[in-house]
Amino acid sequence: VQLQASGGGLVQAGGSLTLSCAASGSIFTINTMGWYRQAPGNQRELIAQVSRGANTIHADSVKGRFTISRDNAKNMVYLQMNSLKPEDTAVYYCNADITSYSRRRGTYWGQGTLVTVSS
Repeated sequence: VQLQASGGGLVQAGGSLTLSCAASGSIFTINTMGWYRQAPGNQRELIAQVSRGANTIHADSVKGRFTISRDNAKNMVYLQMNSLKPEDTAVYYCNADITSYSRRRGTYWGQGTLVTVSS
């Protein structure tokens, strides 16, 4: 099982980006999916999570600006980021709780994608 994140880049403050993350491999079911970020010198923090049933939570710092969603048929999770601020600059990681066909359940991470917001 692996996760592949994409969509990061350089954007001006106030702009938008959409991050995508694809899960692949021996996947029986994907439970919770999420996005985390880590800025230089900071710990990795949870930004948003979405359950298999599409229930979502968003961190206060991004609420109203970022939206997490998923496509269960495609094993994808997305993060729509609007009204970006310089303090959103970080490496963004996707994360998923996955049960494989062998019925092993584990937490998997994508490789990270850099988002840089210029002022």
